[in-house]
Amino acid sequence: MSDAIAIDDYLAQGGVLTSPDNVPPRYRGELLRLMSSFVDSQLAGSAGFAASINFAPGIKARIAASRITLEKADHAERVLALMGAFGTDTGRYQAQHDWAARVDRDADLGAVRHGNDMRLSVFHYPITGWTDAVAMNVLMGLATGVQLSELSRVSYAPLAEVFREIAPREARHAELGLEGLERIAAAEAGRGGARASLAYWRPRVAATFGVAGSARYDTLRRLGLRHTPNEALLAEWERTVTDRLAPLGLD
Repeated sequence: MSDAIAIDDYLAQGGVLTSPDNVPPRYRGELLRLMSSFVDSQLAGSAGFAASINFAPGIKARIAASRITLEKADHAERVLALMGAFGTDTGRYQAQHDWAARVDRDADLGAVRHGNDMRLSVFHYPITGWTDAVAMNVLMGLATGVQLSELSRVSYAPLAEVFREIAPREARHAELGLEGLERIAAAEAGRGGARASLAYWRPRVAATFGVAGSARYDTLRRLGLRHTPNEALLAEWERTVTDRLAPLGLD
């Protein structure tokens, strides 16, 4: 049995790696790709949400938007620090892209990467106002909760630990969004705007789960970096969205 097969078996059966020193090259590449996608998405999400602070209708809403903006940047910094242990120049990395850059509102990227960074496609779209910001935050916050339940079990122990620390804060971001959405939906005029924004963001957030039957998923599963297929995570998110929006009359 080759060393590569042995490590695959070990990881697929729940084994963990604990430092850059015991990470084989193929695993290292996939791990850094996963971390880059998370860091870039958090930096882009923070940069994109920052403008929403000035859309906020009151002080409490401004505080909530500021908290989300700050904590997403903090989450990026935590994972980027792990990348630094693998030799990434963290100072250069965080300054190499325009994290606030956005495509046209009517663009349709699907799940395809766009540009030179590794952010999820949803973070290329612009936010147009407070209701739009809240709707996007709710849908993406609930998606992040599902995705972190998966990522918190990755086979690289230091990264899994960071994801477990981040998860409650990301869950709170979604709750803040739901509180804001409830206030918006209290009036019929608000419900109309909320429904329009939810309809815009829902397919774009759904695309972050990737395609069904992904061959890439099989590779990541063998390395212990994934455990649940894309389509199962997507279905869980869709159920969660329905459950949370239905009481607001928005599903």
